[in-house]
Amino acid sequence: MKAKFIFIFSFTLFSAEQLTAQDAHHYQTDFTKEEFARRRNTIFDAIGNKAVAVIQGASGLPGFSVFRQTNSFYYLTGIETPHAYLLLNGRSRSATLYLPHRDEGMERNQGKVLSAEDVDLVKQLTGIEQVKGTEFLSNDLVGTGLIRPPAPKLYTEFSPAENGTDSRDELLYAQARSAADPWDGPTSREALFIQKIKERFPQFEINDLSPILDTMRLIKSEAEIAVIRKATQIAGLGLMEAMRSTKPGMYEYQLDAAAKYIFHVHGARGDGYASIIGGGTNAYMGHYFHKTDILKSGDLVLMDYAPDYKYYTSDVTRIWPVNGTFTAEQKELYNFIVAYRDALFRYIKPGVTAAEVLDKAAADMKQYLVGKKFVKPEHLKAVEDGIKFRGHFQHPVGMAVHDVGSVHGVKLRPGMVFTIDPMIWIHPERLYIRIEDMALVTEDGVENLSGFVPSRIEDVEAMIREKGLTEFRPPLALPLKN
Repeated sequence: MKAKFIFIFSFTLFSAEQLTAQDAHHYQTDFTKEEFARRRNTIFDAIGNKAVAVIQGASGLPGFSVFRQTNSFYYLTGIETPHAYLLLNGRSRSATLYLPHRDEGMERNQGKVLSAEDVDLVKQLTGIEQVKGTEFLSNDLVGTGLIRPPAPKLYTEFSPAENGTDSRDELLYAQARSAADPWDGPTSREALFIQKIKERFPQFEINDLSPILDTMRLIKSEAEIAVIRKATQIAGLGLMEAMRSTKPGMYEYQLDAAAKYIFHVHGARGDGYASIIGGGTNAYMGHYFHKTDILKSGDLVLMDYAPDYKYYTSDVTRIWPVNGTFTAEQKELYNFIVAYRDALFRYIKPGVTAAEVLDKAAADMKQYLVGKKFVKPEHLKAVEDGIKFRGHFQHPVGMAVHDVGSVHGVKLRPGMVFTIDPMIWIHPERLYIRIEDMALVTEDGVENLSGFVPSRIEDVEAMIREKGLTEFRPPLALPLKN
């Protein structure tokens, strides 16, 4: 009898603990509900009082894939529930969030998911005025002004949704490649959503919301900068661990493993983008992802990698000698790249343009070359071509590694975050050398968010001499023997 009582008591206690765990909701803590409200108000200001905007969240994922919300939906709500929608009514300047109903089976397996049954909780967390089930979206679209014409304009995103390691440029190219395959070519999710709106509510004039969101996301808030700063620090620590772990005879993918450990141990959920790790001539391919070759003494290895950290990422690149020591030829080329990086940062500040920064840095680098000698004529030609190249001032970084918006053709403003990426090619040797740093435009200048990552030759070589993770726990020969 006593044993039976203990069993019942234990089972009841276990069930209570399980229930408590399932009831505990998850919601981000990096941004306040006031910041989300300011973002939504910016959209209201942009679309006016005779328009509405509808933002579609990500769909659920099959199998054991971990759900990740689209960048736009997270940017406006912080909500990570699949199949969610957001309606922004410009006339009333009010927001309505539409969520699916509770899936108890899923919650038993995964924990609590915010749903339509959590009206008060979701309002409290997000500051959104109304929370409803997804089935109410159609009725509410009618209620925005379809009964008494003229209908309001309807804004929604035309551009493909970024999710996980995706950047819009890669998503658009992927859509193009898919469309070129006669056996593939499915309609994009955005195109299908627009098509359904047109079929059900032809009264709406549909407009693209993407340019409005792109402009908003180009200027980062203080809270966003804090997250990007952490993502950059994690990226830098990962690269530094890879430097320490580098030895001739290692595989490229083993450097990926060393950095991944650092990413995860600091709270990253995974990759911000697939790591680029190329030893020797593999680096010549700008986006070399295979990582299957052995690192050889005498070669350089290039590594470009950053984490997916709380829906933001970074973009940092370093290149270093596999055996730990730069040759005389490598030093000449590498020092040119570092000097170019420094020249570009010297002229970044609010009010200037990317073109002006490039022009001034190029002038500095012409002076840098005065009196400089290179072992090989093709190396001199490579650096001279590098001065003419206009791609050293690269792309915005934020929720995506190739973030939305543009830093070219506009005056720089505080809160812009982008990469400075000086590079040169020595084509006869299939050699490519570059480093990449994260620039944050401040009120009075610029901050190099990744400046702590070794880039001077003496600092890089000193870092490689330190012991790395792979030395403390080297890979074992497989298969294991009994």
